[in-house]
Amino acid sequence: MKTLVVGATGATGRLLVKELLERGLQVKIIVRSPDKLSSTIRNHNNLSMTHASLLDLDDDTLTQHVNGCDAIASCLGHNVSLHGIYGPPRKLVTEATRRLCQAVRANNPDQFVKFILMNSAGNTNRNLGEEISFAHRGLLWLIRLLLPPHVDNEQAADYFRVEVGQNDPIIKWVVIRPDSLIDENEVSGYEAYASPIRSALLDPGTTSRINVAHFMVDMVTNQNVWSEWQGQMPVIYNQG
Repeated sequence: MKTLVVGATGATGRLLVKELLERGLQVKIIVRSPDKLSSTIRNHNNLSMTHASLLDLDDDTLTQHVNGCDAIASCLGHNVSLHGIYGPPRKLVTEATRRLCQAVRANNPDQFVKFILMNSAGNTNRNLGEEISFAHRGLLWLIRLLLPPHVDNEQAADYFRVEVGQNDPIIKWVVIRPDSLIDENEVSGYEAYASPIRSALLDPGTTSRINVAHFMVDMVTNQNVWSEWQGQMPVIYNQG
């Protein structure tokens, strides 16, 4: 089983790659800054690395990178800096999602490809009509106005909801929505829900990055977990 990981040098992406390799999977990554990965990962026998910016690759090259992959896992996000938040590319996650899906279709694989996208609990699943309070709604409007990365996350998730849908024969997807991300050294107890059980903006919970990585790898390797959440946008929280 081979998984393409994008966003592999981010705080969650590094943990995801490490977990995939530890479970014996073949991993392909496309990274701009390989030095952000440990030498153990960079030199791993099951890792194939391309040094490039994903959005700079032409369509044919991206199609070649996706070819043969059983799953794509995206931890792409915007850097927490003025340039990362307000500079180009404004639609990093959305555009990468769209182009990767197009690459999958161009290969016309014999079996469907899993696409697992890390997103945000601040994004609502409009397929379920998730209700939010008036205060939450007002704050969300302000965030959409002031923070372009939030809109990017929403539009990337909407690409799956609207453009790919539930019955696509080639691309099957899960959008994972962690709440406020924290760092922990080990996988701990966590729970997944179809919709938020608290307001991500007014009463946020916490989710450790290592738990997000663990959940994403389970999506790749555990058919029961995949079947439970395929086509959904589960929200995950640390227990306790």
